Formats: sequence, structure tokens, C-alpha cells
Amino acid sequence: MTAIDDVSFRIKTGEIFALIGPNGAGKTTLFNTITGMYKPTAGAIAFQEHDITGLKPYRICTLGVARTFQQIRLFAYMSALDNVRIGEHPRMHAKLWDAAFKTRTAKREEAQVTERANELLDFVGIRQQANNYARNLPYGHQRRLEIARALGSNPKLLLLDEPAAGANPQEKRDLMALVEKVRAQGITVLLIEHDMKVVMGVSEHIVVIDHGQKIAEGKPEDVRRDARVIEAYLGKSA
Repeated sequence: MTAIDDVSFRIKTGEIFALIGPNGAGKTTLFNTITGMYKPTAGAIAFQEHDITGLKPYRICTLGVARTFQQIRLFAYMSALDNVRIGEHPRMHAKLWDAAFKTRTAKREEAQVTERANELLDFVGIRQQANNYARNLPYGHQRRLEIARALGSNPKLLLLDEPAAGANPQEKRDLMALVEKVRAQGITVLLIEHDMKVVMGVSEHIVVIDHGQKIAEGKPEDVRRDARVIEAYLGKSA
């Protein structure tokens, strides 16, 4: 069975790019393939000057690709601050010797990591939750924490898988503002989202897939009018 069939697209640096389609279309499978969780049986994935096809997730992360998940994956019994500190691990340079013996180098880097984690919590608007367990945060704050943790690896490309899932209207508006804020930091965003108000409100370019195949691509206003998209995803009344 083929999950993704000859889907090809190019994302411009600094763009907010959306990937949409009905349930089961293959969107998350595509995310998992880009980030190394699945190995493709054919085709190639290029990120900047690197061929990342089939690389391990940690290697892809160190090259500058980070992601969130449709089902939130936080360390429930760790503080919000420590969740973000873990996200910064790919950027750390202290050696095992330094960590084991708490050398000056290790202490300096630990302080820098903590400072950066607090800055990221502030960036996503939940600095006041720094010392609270992730599991005790409101749902919308958990979503923001996952974004902060992903940003901890200092990505050039951020993949967001259904970030508005379960959010109320105000949280969705706040999310759109946060995505714009992320892009303003020079980070390219690839977004999977079902909420069409969010997609149309924040995206500059959209690819639509259905049954693992690309059926449309273009600017939001053009995609919205595409008959194939209306039939496959938006519904006849769209």
C-alpha cells in the first residue's frame, strides 16, 4: 500500500506554507518522512543544500528541522522549563567529561541553556508557567510549550502538525499571531491544519493532498476556489 505517491513541492525560505487534505490523506505520514521517522521507499527530500532522505531524526534536527506533533508529546512530569531545556540538547557542546564533573564549561553552558529556555517560554507567552509540570498546564499552553521546545533546537524550518487542534476561537487567533511571530524570527514554517480559517488566515502557499496524491497547489485564494479541493476537502458548500 502506498501512503504518499509522487508528492512534490518546494518551500521558499521565510514562507508560511500549509499542507492540507482530508483525514487519511497522508499529511502526517509526509511529516514523519521529512523528519526521518519514516524512511521513504522512493523519491528524495532536500533541505537547503542537504539530502536528508532517510537520515535519522536527530541528524535532521541538527541540520535545522524541528517539529511538533498532532498528539502533544511533552514530558508530563517535568517542568515547562525543563521541557524546553531538553529541546535545546542538539545545540549543546559540552562533552561527557564536562557534564560528569560539572566543569566550568558545563556550568556556563547550563546557565546559557536555562536563560534561552526562559526566553523561549517568554516568546510563546507562558513564562509564568516555567516551574509548573507540563501535565498541569492548560491545553492551549501545552501547545505553546511544544512549540517552545521545538524552537529550542534553533530550527530553520519548523513543522507544526495540527497546532490548532482542540483550541477555542481566541486560542486559534493567538496561534496565528504566534506563527507570524515565529516567521518574523527568520524561521520557515510548514503547517498541517484542518481549520480553514487558520490556514487561510496565516498561510502564503498551500498544497492539498488527497489519498496520498497532490491535487492542488497555489495561493490560498486560488486553492479555495479549486473544484478538486472543494470536492475532496472543503465540501460542496464551500
